[in-house]
Formats: sequence, structure tokens, C-alpha cells
Amino acid sequence: MAELLRFRDDEPVDHPAVTVDAFLDQSNAAAVRIEPGDDARALIPHLDHVRLVEVNFPAFTDGRGYSAARVLREAGYAGELRAVGDVLVDQLSAMRRCGFDSFAPDRPFDPADADAAFRHWPHVYQPAADGRMPIWNLRHGTDNG
Repeated sequence: MAELLRFRDDEPVDHPAVTVDAFLDQSNAAAVRIEPGDDARALIPHLDHVRLVEVNFPAFTDGRGYSAARVLREAGYAGELRAVGDVLVDQLSAMRRCGFDSFAPDRPFDPADADAAFRHWPHVYQPAADGRMPIWNLRHGTDNG
């Protein structure tokens, strides 16, 4: 199994994730794996009992997983959202902004590089799933972003 970088306090799910199709056929699994081309919206009616959603990135150039993460977070999913596969350290900050809170890359990150990736952009320009306040709100003292 890939090395896990996790930003949650709850216990990790200790069993493998099932495919979206398998989950929809049985819907008693607590862990689901989204592949490119799967529609994350199919999980929305079931989010109350899903503890882990893995989003597979078979190639770092495939950005569909970012959209899946945002769809799930905007639908209220509060469980673990894990990016797996060809996840690069310089993608970590953007992935966190989309709602990922754990990472299982094919190739382990140097911990110092991962920490630097999260600290690289101290300010953001638009609201996102991570809840960080946009810089324009900070400049103008507003809280409506």
C-alpha cells in the first residue's frame, strides 16, 4: 500500500474501497473508489454512510478527480477524501483546496517537500472547499466570500 499522508483525527478505514458500480449495487460498503469517468454525483444520496472516498489519479495530468472532490464536498460529504495514484507533491495544495484530506501517492513524498507545498501559497484568491478566506476578504474585512 502507498504511504498515507492524512489530515484527519478519526480512525482510517481498514478495508479496501469498492468501485462506484459495486457500491451502487450493494450500498453497504463504507469505502468507495472513484475512477476517471465515474460520476461522483452518483454517491450523493449515500454520503451519510460513506466513510472514505478514494479518488484515483492514474496520471498526474488527469484533473477529473479535482472536480469529483469538489462535487462531494459541496454536497456535504464530511468523510475522508483520499487522492490516490499518480499524485505529485506540487499538486498537494490545490488538492487540499478542492477538499482532499488524505493522500496515498504511488511514490512517497519527502515530508519536508510536502510541508513546503502546503505553506507555499499563504493566501488564496477565491473561496474553495478548504474554507480559507480569500485575500480580498482579508484586505477589506468582509466575511461574505
